[in-house]
Amino acid sequence: MKEVAVSESSVIPTSSPTKYTSKFWFDDACILDMDHFIKNLYIIKEKGVRPDLISSIIANYASKWLPDLSTEEPIKSPATLTGSPESLTALWMKKRFFVETLVGILPSERNSVPCDFLLRLLRTANMVGVEMNYRAELEKRISWQLDQATLKELMIPAFDHTCGTLLDVELVLRLVHRFLNLDEASKSGTSLVKVAKLVDAYLAEIALDSNLTLLEFISLAGALPNHARIADDGLYRAIDTYLKVHPNVLKQEKKILCRVIDSQKLSPEASCHAAQNERLPVRTVIQVLHSEQTKLNRQLDWSGSFSALRSPNPPPPDPPVRCHSKRDMANQHMEIKRLREDVHRLQNQCSSMQGQIERLMEKKKGIFRWKKIAVPLFQSVNTVGRIEDGEAEDKVGQTPVNMKTKLVNGRTPTRWRKSMS
Repeated sequence: MKEVAVSESSVIPTSSPTKYTSKFWFDDACILDMDHFIKNLYIIKEKGVRPDLISSIIANYASKWLPDLSTEEPIKSPATLTGSPESLTALWMKKRFFVETLVGILPSERNSVPCDFLLRLLRTANMVGVEMNYRAELEKRISWQLDQATLKELMIPAFDHTCGTLLDVELVLRLVHRFLNLDEASKSGTSLVKVAKLVDAYLAEIALDSNLTLLEFISLAGALPNHARIADDGLYRAIDTYLKVHPNVLKQEKKILCRVIDSQKLSPEASCHAAQNERLPVRTVIQVLHSEQTKLNRQLDWSGSFSALRSPNPPPPDPPVRCHSKRDMANQHMEIKRLREDVHRLQNQCSSMQGQIERLMEKKKGIFRWKKIAVPLFQSVNTVGRIEDGEAEDKVGQTPVNMKTKLVNGRTPTRWRKSMS
């Protein structure tokens, strides 16, 4: 095979990377066999070419000889390893040697090789049975930049026949643990959030596997710390999918599974769905409703405080809109029924008290009526007539003795009939 001579003039300096990454230079480099390619690659490294450009050369070279490492559809060519007319065992050994060689010549600098290319390389390494130390090296390099990985490349099949799942869940769990064990300078808060979103999307995919055990799902879901997830909507979606595909999960196992969810981090849409989800345990539904009520009260308090600062007479706040579940509606109906019974009982008590008050008033009126009637019985007819005509004296300050004297003096003397004898 023709060897490409590498000289001072053929190596493009680092100041012009656009010319260096041109298509024709890649094609010239890819016509070399493995030994010549490695020799020329070391010469390029000695010239001070940037590590990311060297990794681009390696990725392009690998995609030409091994279409499994390419993101595009493979082109059928007799130069590729898959198209050579050899036995399956020889082809398998050649792929293994090719992958091991690529792992050995990768730049050692962090973030110099794209994470998706490393994941494709790891998938091929697991498929052809590469030595464990090469796979461990790839896993370590992938964990350095796990936040740059995509879900498509992370879905590596489980080539081990002893594994019951379709995807290699244990591999992803190892990558997550390696990422979390990095020092704080190597991982930022943004990268941790990206990894959490990636893990939640991966959980939603593996939840469709009926052979996935509850322990594997919980191990991966609970691997990340609580502060890594800004919102738990993706995690809730994955758990709901798992419970839908695995209807035989016990009630106690559901409780353990739902402990991973933080109800405070669910959006209103997810909380509304969870409140009506019959697959969730009752305790989880109550926690979701309580968290939603707490958030609504906090929002009302904040809006009231802000409106009080803005205006002395703030407009009344709009009533909060929330989605009620069947359980919540039943509780509200029971509460309304109890309130109606309390109102009916209070009405009966008020009616009874009103009747007692009326009876007391009637009795009081009867006593005052007898007092008014008893006064004229001790007076003469003339006295009564004088009182009616307005000629009587003012009785204010009169005593019973004076009244008796006046009554006696006012009597008409009795006229005796003359005797006939």
